[in-house]
Amino acid sequence: MDDRDIQIGQRIRKYRKEKGLNQSELAEKIGKSLRTVQKYEKGEIEVAISVISDIAEVLGVSSSEILGYKSGIEHIGSLSDIMSFLFMLENVQDVDFKINVQKPSQGGKWECSISFDGQQNAKYNADLCLFLERWAEEQENFRTYFSSLENYSRWKAETLAYYSSSQVETNEPVELDFETRMKKRKEYMEAELKKQKD
Repeated sequence: MDDRDIQIGQRIRKYRKEKGLNQSELAEKIGKSLRTVQKYEKGEIEVAISVISDIAEVLGVSSSEILGYKSGIEHIGSLSDIMSFLFMLENVQDVDFKINVQKPSQGGKWECSISFDGQQNAKYNADLCLFLERWAEEQENFRTYFSSLENYSRWKAETLAYYSSSQVETNEPVELDFETRMKKRKEYMEAELKKQKD
């Protein structure tokens, strides 16, 4: 029994009771047996993300609520809020990114982007690449009126719920003395030169 499964089960039970359903009714609505729903609520078995989505729809809550996911970002009210998030991203241990800048003098277009190399060793880069690839598709479907707001919002909630257990750690940078910094700079430059020769 996993502690997370127990907490998810407790939330399913809470929202089911708030909706006024018994376990048999919930089981019928999601196409599962009564025993399976009982195991979900006790945290005896893991609930698949697709099933969490079905349960959430029946209970009138989001998948994120069942999973207990709460965004650390309450509200974006200014450009500095966005910049603050990007600064925080810089300290995430398992993610590595590059900032790409194309100035108008370099090609007529002024464009900046943040890129994640999905084949790099950073633990979550491949996940971020898969997410961004899918997000581009979902966003395009919504912007071209192929997908409804409800479907687009559901995809977002399910995606957040799916990745909510992928915990990251942050490393705050430390100030280095001048000598140590110059030594590390030299090592870095030598490694870059070696890469270019290979």
